[in-house]
Amino acid sequence: MPAKKYIVRLSAAERQKLSKLVKTGEAAAYKRQRAQILLKADIGPEGPGLKDIEIAKSVEVSDRTVERTRQRLVEEGLEKALEREVRKRSRAPRLDGDQEAYLIALACSEPPEGYKRWNLRLLAKTMVELSYVDSVSSETVRLVLKKRDQTLAT
Repeated sequence: MPAKKYIVRLSAAERQKLSKLVKTGEAAAYKRQRAQILLKADIGPEGPGLKDIEIAKSVEVSDRTVERTRQRLVEEGLEKALEREVRKRSRAPRLDGDQEAYLIALACSEPPEGYKRWNLRLLAKTMVELSYVDSVSSETVRLVLKKRDQTLAT
């Protein structure tokens, strides 16, 4: 088995802080869980230095969670290791700023002949017809108008 890449060595102050966090029960469950992981992974003089599999079983998490917690401690520090990781947006927004501006201006304008008012599908269809976008769904139109606090007049 290869040697661990991310080794946990806690100072006395860090151990005390983590122990207090686990014992008081005032912290969020995910923080307490990560604190338990780090305390059990500590190979310092006061730490048990358990294997990831043993830690995962005792804390009831996956092996990968133990690995990621170790890694975050080493790379980013104790505070970041205890916090949830901020998720990055997986894709770009459907409409850029200019396209959103066109959509809002269109929604504020007079509806086409034969229509009493704008609706989401009509806005989406008109945006494509005017070549502002290649394609757009009525749900995207709804979200943009909601984000910009625009409502369609009834």
